[in-house]
Amino acid sequence: MIARVIAAAAVVVALVSAADAAPWAWLGVRIRDLSEQEMNDVTARHGIREGFGVMIVEVLEDSPAAKSGLKNGDLVVALDERPVTETRVLQRLIAAAGPGRETKLTVLRAAGRERVDVRLAAMPRAVVGERIAAEFGFIVREPEPAGPTTPAISAIIRRSPAERAGLEAGDVILQINDQTVTTREAVREALADASLESPLRITIGRGGIRLSVVLKLPGTG
Repeated sequence: MIARVIAAAAVVVALVSAADAAPWAWLGVRIRDLSEQEMNDVTARHGIREGFGVMIVEVLEDSPAAKSGLKNGDLVVALDERPVTETRVLQRLIAAAGPGRETKLTVLRAAGRERVDVRLAAMPRAVVGERIAAEFGFIVREPEPAGPTTPAISAIIRRSPAERAGLEAGDVILQINDQTVTTREAVREALADASLESPLRITIGRGGIRLSVVLKLPGTG
């Protein structure tokens, strides 16, 4: 269940360092992997030998996906004829394409298989921050309307740097690197300035205790 929540929160983006000069590519959808039952259904309904693909949970407003006619519930099975078997594959294919590139997505709908032309765009800065967080293994929740506005971690991705460092859902984020943050927007801004090629220093509050940890991606310093 947790894995599906994490996948649904992922925004399709390029997987490159935020320090790179080129902007990240952006499709503008929230996606998730298929369950085993859904894979079996795809196999039976569409005649694919092994059911696979990535489900679009939400098409973001005014995004390349919205402008191209992609819809909630579309099942993406290929990008430029390259098979899309899971969320990470689609993310990496978007990364390889880059912003401004014309791409062709193959999607499965109730009416059958369709091709959708999409021009990828440069990713908005706030979304860059969300993606940096996801790469390090945590997701920051939106504050409840009547609850506290302090930014807190809503989920930890399994086997991620965040999990290995001991971060937990519910931890309140106090600092990103050397920058104090008091809102979710401030967290995203601070993360957008971070790099996937360098460790991320994060300070959290938990039960009245202040803790600082360092998150590192595999292969980085």
